[in-house]
Amino acid sequence: MALIVQKYGGTSVGTVERIEAVAEKVINYRNGGNEVVVVVSAMSGETNRLLDLAKAISSRPAPRELDVLLATGEQATIALLSMALEKRGCAARSYTGGQVHIRTDSTHNKARIQDIDGTAIRRDLLAGRVVVVAGFQGVDEQGNITTLGRGGSDTTAVALAAALKADECQIFTDVDGVYTTDPRVVPEARRLERITFEEMLEMASLGSKVLQIRSVEFAGKYNVPLRVLSSFEEGPGTLITYEEEGMEQALISGIAFNRDEAKLTVLGVPDQPGIAHKLLGPIADANIEVDMIVQNVSPDQTATDFTFTVHRNDYDRALEILGQVARELGAREVSGDNKIVKISIVGVGMRSHAGIAATMFETLAREGINIRMISTSEIKISVVVDEKYLELGVRALHEAFDLARA
Repeated sequence: MALIVQKYGGTSVGTVERIEAVAEKVINYRNGGNEVVVVVSAMSGETNRLLDLAKAISSRPAPRELDVLLATGEQATIALLSMALEKRGCAARSYTGGQVHIRTDSTHNKARIQDIDGTAIRRDLLAGRVVVVAGFQGVDEQGNITTLGRGGSDTTAVALAAALKADECQIFTDVDGVYTTDPRVVPEARRLERITFEEMLEMASLGSKVLQIRSVEFAGKYNVPLRVLSSFEEGPGTLITYEEEGMEQALISGIAFNRDEAKLTVLGVPDQPGIAHKLLGPIADANIEVDMIVQNVSPDQTATDFTFTVHRNDYDRALEILGQVARELGAREVSGDNKIVKISIVGVGMRSHAGIAATMFETLAREGINIRMISTSEIKISVVVDEKYLELGVRALHEAFDLARA
């Protein structure tokens, strides 16, 4: 008997009819001789509705109370799915994150999982029940409700699979696997049969919305077999696995992009040890994540220009903080731009092939796209460009690297 952890996203449980369909799918897996644990998100649009309610009360709601509010979205879904399973004669039991003892740190709105007690789940599985768990949430040591941030249900599912030593973790979503890029931008995009944890981690961190980055980290760390499948059609999906020795790897596996970028620049900062910390320390203290960083030193080496990117939602707050810090440091000027995007090419095949960056830059230049920032790692190259060039750039790169062909 195999133990399977399944996760269904907001679109998959977006209506009562879709919840009923998920119940049928879960029962099919259970009737196939499997033990099944199901993790669900809030119904599609529900989290945004709750956020709007919070913002109608306060422009900056208290993080603790926001978590209490947002956690109710998944709580509704677990109850409805359990009802749908029971109606079909399938014993089921629902659990909130707190009830199943998903313990997190105390960072509200962006909590990280520290421990999971699987005792209650194992007891229910032995009793023949399907266990339905609320994704996206947990509790800290003081018993406060916490949430894991957007996409946190993926993390819940993989963490549960690791804690329970599940045979497979299946992520059901509105797409039938991981594609070379977003098919809505490039209709010729191709579904990948498999992709490495390393590549998927880069894709997720660079803007691919198929999986949440922490879920891929968990899966890779604990060697959880992970598969992305469609809730609405049958198919093999995409298997996320370790790189196999001796396998010829594709040059480029995919193109990721992120529309949620913003850039901040401070000019004429004194060039002295610790200046990066003085600029970015207050940004980090505000719980704002920094992505790409570029520093240029003036010819006389007395001053430096510093540019970095943040999530677009953090742009106004980061600009406000940076302006204050820059004044204290005597910087010449602070500026920002929230009309930029990041385009990235990813592939473990880069390790053994030269000329990838040159092909990327030549392709973008041919389309008249100016590169504002560049960042590289062993298996990816990212560029920041003006927002208006996103789709043109992705399509051109997809064609240049011949990703439509298997």
